[in-house]
Amino acid sequence: MAVNKKIAVSGVRPSGELHLGNYLGAIKQFVELQKKYKTFFFIADLHAITEPQDPKNLSKQTLDIATLYLACGLKAKETVLFVQSHVPAHVELGWMLNTITPLGELERMTQFKEKSERQGLLAGLLNYPVQMAADILLYQAEIVPVGEDQVQHLELARTLARKFNTRFGNTFKEPQALLRKEGARVMGLDDPSKKMSKSAPSANNYIGVFDDPENIRRKIKIAVTDSGKEIVYDPTKKPGISNLLVIMSQISDTSVKELEAKYKNKSYGEFKNDLAEALVQKLSPIQKKYRELSKNPKKILTILKRGAEDANKIASQTLLEAKRKMGFLI
Repeated sequence: MAVNKKIAVSGVRPSGELHLGNYLGAIKQFVELQKKYKTFFFIADLHAITEPQDPKNLSKQTLDIATLYLACGLKAKETVLFVQSHVPAHVELGWMLNTITPLGELERMTQFKEKSERQGLLAGLLNYPVQMAADILLYQAEIVPVGEDQVQHLELARTLARKFNTRFGNTFKEPQALLRKEGARVMGLDDPSKKMSKSAPSANNYIGVFDDPENIRRKIKIAVTDSGKEIVYDPTKKPGISNLLVIMSQISDTSVKELEAKYKNKSYGEFKNDLAEALVQKLSPIQKKYRELSKNPKKILTILKRGAEDANKIASQTLLEAKRKMGFLI
């Protein structure tokens, strides 16, 4: 990785099998970013435990996500891939930043309000955005690929960077959000008014990254469309077909306008059939590569260990500087 490249940082929680929305909104973008930026991508196991986890599954899911990252195209020679908890500086800086974070800032977080209604008031859930800020600031990130639901958290990271720099001296860079305009928010196949989710009442809501071809074709065939016959992008009047157009656009690397022209005067059935086949062609090689990589978990662990060593070199330097600025005895 070239030294003069800008630094990009992001992570995904190991919370079970990923779906198409996760792939298009995050991992596909990570693969593209590793060519342009100096990238640090981590499996956010510390964030995962802000919600109830089965300890027996957490380590397995962490390894599975790392394997999937590699199967999707992340390359150990081009990016730093590691497990969040393997770099102790994340937690230490998180605590330091907690001491300068106003409680009101955290209580206003939309995700905290929504999740606390389901899970109850837990300190980890409340402080999650501060830990996210530490994850980002440790690597002097300049670019952070985020979905719309994470913009508020990134703004907090920027606020804490400014607050720390003003009080203790210039230490952290203020990261900028990198938002994907199309594909950042993939909606449910059975309800295009809501985001695609594994926790949806019906499995027909999402395409799992590991869904077999028959299941993919079935789910696309029964996916909600709209009245009329025109295959045009209009999220307000035609949310169903608009969602499918976005998916097709991202899977085929074709603009929505090009797709509208291609399918002018064609039926929903023809479009859905082509979309299903495009998904099968895209996901099948990933599934095959994943199965191959899964046969050698020691190799994945070695990659993660090396990634943690590389990440720790940068993170420990930033942490040491922050501790000096705050007055710790070094």
